[in-house]
Amino acid sequence: MNLVECVRQAGVVGAGGGGFPTHVKLAAAADTVIANGAECEPLLHKDAAVMEHEAALVVRGILLAMEEVGARDGFVGIKAKNADAVEAVRAAASGTAVRVRLLGDYYPAGDEYDLVHEVTGRLIPPGGIPLAVGVVVCNVETFANVARAADGQPVTHKTLTIAGAVAGPVTLRVPLGTSLRDCITAAGGATVADPVLCVGGMLMGQTTDDLDRPVTKTTGGAIVLPRDHRVIARKLTPAPVQAAIGKSACDQCRYCTEYCPRFLLGYAVEPHQVMRSLAFTATGAEHWNEWAALCCSCGLCTLFACPEDLFPKEACDQSKAAMRSAGLAWSGPMTVKPHPMRDGRRVPIKALVKRLSIGQYEHDAPLQARAIPPRRLVLALRQGAGVAARPAVRRGDRVAAGQLLADVIGKELGSALHAPVAAIVAEVADQHLILDPA
Repeated sequence: MNLVECVRQAGVVGAGGGGFPTHVKLAAAADTVIANGAECEPLLHKDAAVMEHEAALVVRGILLAMEEVGARDGFVGIKAKNADAVEAVRAAASGTAVRVRLLGDYYPAGDEYDLVHEVTGRLIPPGGIPLAVGVVVCNVETFANVARAADGQPVTHKTLTIAGAVAGPVTLRVPLGTSLRDCITAAGGATVADPVLCVGGMLMGQTTDDLDRPVTKTTGGAIVLPRDHRVIARKLTPAPVQAAIGKSACDQCRYCTEYCPRFLLGYAVEPHQVMRSLAFTATGAEHWNEWAALCCSCGLCTLFACPEDLFPKEACDQSKAAMRSAGLAWSGPMTVKPHPMRDGRRVPIKALVKRLSIGQYEHDAPLQARAIPPRRLVLALRQGAGVAARPAVRRGDRVAAGQLLADVIGKELGSALHAPVAAIVAEVADQHLILDPA
């Protein structure tokens, strides 16, 4: 069995949050493979922990991927500040074709467009993907899973950081389907009475007060914050209110655009123009423009750049959704030239932490080897990009650890799902399975 099929059967998807099925990337041809270990979201440490403790797996996964896609160059992008991870990866890569590329401590260093340019000097065409310039990019944890898949081990566990308002910030490796409530308990519990979670990070993650939300293959971490925290209050503002505020208060200062990392890299992304479009809705017909089409939704414009605390990122998100619904593809300029002030306008993580008012939560989150006692696991049938997997088990079935629970059919885009532990199938629903550990 070739690597592509091993990875497909193991259900490997992008572990950094995107969740794109990895076997599709490995079926392509490329001259360069990049492991993304930038981890630019504040307070998250899971990628650093993976590189520090599983460096050999990461490097092996990169080498396997390089062989599969025909690449001659392999890189691991790591922030220089993560000295232990850098040392571990360099030791594991010694004598191989894999090299470490040190990155600065800025946000969003993990954006694929930015990372590919930093490592290779190439610029991805507007609206394109790394493969358009001969590069395959995956998260470092994804490459560890590729190495496991080559040994016949499916994806059944996830590494994630629990940080913020908890007694002891920690990085854990837990069975898929574990509730975030149990993960927070493993971090000593929340230290605030009414916690709200930023799942996947404060800038690009999802905000929820559902502590029973299950861990999936794309859960990189959860930041626990009090409900009255400034960032939480902003994120919980209803979309119509966000738009109304922007329509009445945006003075077109351009700060959102001038700090935009995609704009600074040379792409036609101008959030202030999208904010301007909010004023063109007097007729009742929503109007958006293409200046949002290449936005990476990093959130920097909303949570750092805007001096009036408006919502340009959210306006861009709505604009992109409307354009997708209308079937509109990018039709703007295809030439890309980095802005001459790009390096000087990068946002340091320290400045971002201060702006987000999370300095009090800046602590190490070391990887804990202790396991969370297995309890009821809720496994989403859709664990990444594509369609939901089709159940291959029925209620009452007894399953072994690693056994196939659900799969996609034929060439459908999606990923297979496997049992994290020996268990009994308690429920088979349209969107999830529930397992009770045996």
